[in-house]
Amino acid sequence: MKKTFKYRIFPTRKQTTLLNQQLEDCRWLYNFWLNERRTLYEQTGKSIGMYDQQAELPALKTSRPSLENVHSQVLQNVAVRLELAMKAFFRRVKAGEKEVGYPRFKGYGRYDSLTFPQAPSGCQIKNGRLVISKIGYVKIELHRPIKGTPKTATITRSSTGKWYACFSCDNVEPHVLPKLDNTIGIDVGLKTFATMSDGQEIANPRFFRKEEKHLAKVQRRLSKETKGTPERKFRRKAVARSHERTGWKRTNFSHQLSRRVVNQFGTILVEDLTINRMVKNHNLAKSISDAAWSAFFTMMRCKAEEAGRTFIAVNPAYTSQTCSECGYRRVGEEKLSLTERTFDCPKCHLHLDRDLNAALNIKAVGLHSVGLPQDAPGFSRGE
Repeated sequence: MKKTFKYRIFPTRKQTTLLNQQLEDCRWLYNFWLNERRTLYEQTGKSIGMYDQQAELPALKTSRPSLENVHSQVLQNVAVRLELAMKAFFRRVKAGEKEVGYPRFKGYGRYDSLTFPQAPSGCQIKNGRLVISKIGYVKIELHRPIKGTPKTATITRSSTGKWYACFSCDNVEPHVLPKLDNTIGIDVGLKTFATMSDGQEIANPRFFRKEEKHLAKVQRRLSKETKGTPERKFRRKAVARSHERTGWKRTNFSHQLSRRVVNQFGTILVEDLTINRMVKNHNLAKSISDAAWSAFFTMMRCKAEEAGRTFIAVNPAYTSQTCSECGYRRVGEEKLSLTERTFDCPKCHLHLDRDLNAALNIKAVGLHSVGLPQDAPGFSRGE
């Protein structure tokens, strides 16, 4: 199986300067090739391909000698990124989207990563340190051993100036956990982050909401500084640090909760949500984004795959409007609104928390999809 390993690295001041210069050269090359494509198409109606642009590198190194200080495969990867951006643009045009978004030129400081597509060539871990081509030995925090065969290495600069090395590895041996026969259905929400079919409730941490006042404060200070001044650069870093801190807390929460669920249950059933559509509701968009359900489900899916667990995403349609006891479905004027937090069945008189009822239905739908016995009769009959 494939797996990614991410480590914090600590380049010296001189190495940081060299890395920043390499990023700047890659940014220049990206903008040069993007301009070449635009100009050629405007003048001739034809475009130039990725491989043709990569063949220009020897001549470009003559006109811009600093490109010699960047690993050749990193420079070739710049053309790959531009090619992917162009393909995404034409895909959106073909799909008829309103905002197609033609690839834009990257401003100063907007190119933040160097990719070595054939690691360990150009970037590898050796004797407990990271060796980067044209840079040298860099201190790395190896908080866990790297496994499998490294295929791609990426050096990334965060918005707060921190540096990371990310290795994508193949042939990683999965860590299979002991087999379990129990099953859990999970309903995610905003009042509670998750409600499980066994009655457990996970409180919604609302990390962004808790950080919102401090973020507004540092943003106000940033807006008062003049553009281009050292003071504005300092304030901008404070804003980035606030976002970074929120992201760390959210990621840590999702990792810990997903690990706990995978360790406790053999079959995990969740909602197959379309988050992109849900955030179009501007009254709930901020809260939905803050909850980060997609990241939670992705982490849980990856952990379940490695542990040998069964992970199933089911269609969430009507799971909140159907009685988990008798299968009665509330429709029309009887439908529950988002403010109603209790499900009352007029047929069997079930009185149950709305999210718990939905979790039981999710469990039933998932078990029915794999042909196993289920608990919610309404969904077991396909109603």
